[in-house]
Amino acid sequence: MPPPLGRRQLLSLSGLALGAGLWQVWKPATVRAAVGAATALAAPPRSGTRLVLISDLNASYGSTTYIAEVHRGVALIPPLRPDLVICAGDMVAGQKAGLGRQRLAAMWAGFDRSVLAPLRSAGLPFAPAMGNHDASGASAGGRFLFADDRAEAARFWRARRDNLGLRFVDSGTFPFHYAIRQDDVFVLVWDASTAQVPAEQLRWAERILAGPAARSASRRLVVGHLPLRAVSQGRDRPGEVLAQPAALQQLLERHGVEAYVSGHQHAYFPARLGQLDLFQLGAMGSGPRRLLDQTTPAFQTLTVLDLVGSPARLVDTSFDLRTLRRIDPQRLPRSLSDAAGRLLQRRPSA
Repeated sequence: MPPPLGRRQLLSLSGLALGAGLWQVWKPATVRAAVGAATALAAPPRSGTRLVLISDLNASYGSTTYIAEVHRGVALIPPLRPDLVICAGDMVAGQKAGLGRQRLAAMWAGFDRSVLAPLRSAGLPFAPAMGNHDASGASAGGRFLFADDRAEAARFWRARRDNLGLRFVDSGTFPFHYAIRQDDVFVLVWDASTAQVPAEQLRWAERILAGPAARSASRRLVVGHLPLRAVSQGRDRPGEVLAQPAALQQLLERHGVEAYVSGHQHAYFPARLGQLDLFQLGAMGSGPRRLLDQTTPAFQTLTVLDLVGSPARLVDTSFDLRTLRRIDPQRLPRSLSDAAGRLLQRRPSA
């Protein structure tokens, strides 16, 4: 277990709550309880690299604020002391015609205020992937359908690129695609904001994954918003998962990628597909969904991924943000079957 938080760290977290505009929701006793829950539930001993994985924070179209579970999750992250926070997309609530550049800018300012600034104030590196509500890559006639969304996302992130605590291997067209290496973990982010990862990015991924920075890392991860397989009700259809998943799987396996991290399905299900671990993240924000063929109520999640032992193992510990309880993997279905009849096996517990 990590050492208990001292008074100074507790006051720092209280300051994060104040800075994020949470004081009306997070009274000091509530912050202390959240910190206690985080330290009590922080799963495996922190002996190696620790990542925190989040996704799908947004609320309704055009929202500049976030629901209580997002604020709770943000407050819980610093005590976990991750080496890197990865967000698999949908940080703001775009992808709606007519929002306008002023509203889009206000949405990103709200994200900065409620999420990014508190985490960066805690000294935590932050790696974003673009979701369909952030910067949809949907196009027609050679033009982006949500060009304003993409332009505003680019403006926001490029202004902050050098202050995110990231060690770039290739900045690509940040924030749409790029590669970093944090400690001994190589992370490639591609633009999976639609079902089709652009062909030029796949060629780029082949080249970067074959390069020395990736090959010499002990762990290689790829992050994108849309998943390889459907896991949730209402999202089991074309357009909600990546096209040509078998070819993408082969690309990742060919280069020794260990895991693919995704969002969009709004349901947590750690899976194993061939040689790949799939960390399919639940929503932190609005609209959590039930898993396929399940009746268990949906809930918001936060996932901790530890590299533990030698040789290192990926240990996934996820939490229900409503109850702050650890999600028992054994209580998840052993497999899910999508509309095409393909089985997706739950990842074995590490």
